[in-house]
Amino acid sequence: MTKSLLVTGGAGYIGSHACVALLEAGYSVVVLDNLSNSSCEAIRRVEKICGRERGRRLNFIRGDVRDLKALEKIFNVFDIEAVLHFAGLKSVSESVKKPLEYYDNNFSGSVALCQAMQAAGVYKLVFSSSATVYGEQSTMPISEESPLGSPTNPYGQSKLMVENMLSDLAGSDPQWSISILRYFNPVGAHESGLIGEDPRGIPNNLLPYISQVAAGRLKRLTVYGDDYPTSDGTGVRDYIHVVDLVMGHLSALEETYTRNGANTWNLGTGKGYSVLEVVSCFEAVTGHEIPYSVASRRNGDIAICWADPSKAKKELNWYAVHDLKKMISDTWKWQTKNPSGYEN
Repeated sequence: MTKSLLVTGGAGYIGSHACVALLEAGYSVVVLDNLSNSSCEAIRRVEKICGRERGRRLNFIRGDVRDLKALEKIFNVFDIEAVLHFAGLKSVSESVKKPLEYYDNNFSGSVALCQAMQAAGVYKLVFSSSATVYGEQSTMPISEESPLGSPTNPYGQSKLMVENMLSDLAGSDPQWSISILRYFNPVGAHESGLIGEDPRGIPNNLLPYISQVAAGRLKRLTVYGDDYPTSDGTGVRDYIHVVDLVMGHLSALEETYTRNGANTWNLGTGKGYSVLEVVSCFEAVTGHEIPYSVASRRNGDIAICWADPSKAKKELNWYAVHDLKKMISDTWKWQTKNPSGYEN
């Protein structure tokens, strides 16, 4: 039986890009996704990008990561050697309104997954965490040694709870090899324009919001807060191209074969941009003016956040190569080729 990787949430934004990178690297992939915020069309397009021969090494299963019976069946049917865990809810603002859903999906789902992995004797895991676990930091950039403090929203809390659980798990059994990746702000799309971020309703993330305004789907951008202690009053974030991000996962996956325990790396560029700087760059790259209005700050948001990615460069030989212009141009290509997302 051919060994495979299990990718939870593999039909989602980051998961689908990870599937492309894994298939192109020669891995066989099993995707588990409940399609609550994703699409089967993304899987079809992953196969299109990778070609028929590679596409045959991708198996899609519709199911929930919280479903132990579904997980048990996957581990029985396929020879899984490692897991990349993307499945979960990811909106900071929504988590403030629906904390129980976030703790159930993100934390309980991760517990169920690890239970199933342990029962199947699979101990290699790459976990999709978030820079939100750092909470509000007084100094930049943020390194893995920065204090974790208290995340400002249930989304970040749920990710930190999973990190703590994984650290305890690795401490209890030396067979575990766990790579914890703290994302900053993934943006962009595959350069083909075939897969990208397809939010439902008004986007929570900045670049999809801007691109939908530019495409005429939304009238104007809402800027949440212009009174932060930043150069122009708007929040500053470290934006990273999703293709760079998933290449970090391949490096972290390789690391699970050579070291045990739970190890953590930041995935970011090391540079922060304000909301209005991103708007200005988008206008310059695409030629589209972005009307916007200012609203009050959203609960759970912080003022500034960007990464120190030097640990990943040193230990994983990984670093981001795409700049903000490339992130925007690939986002815009995805938007123009797919004006209604995967519903085209």
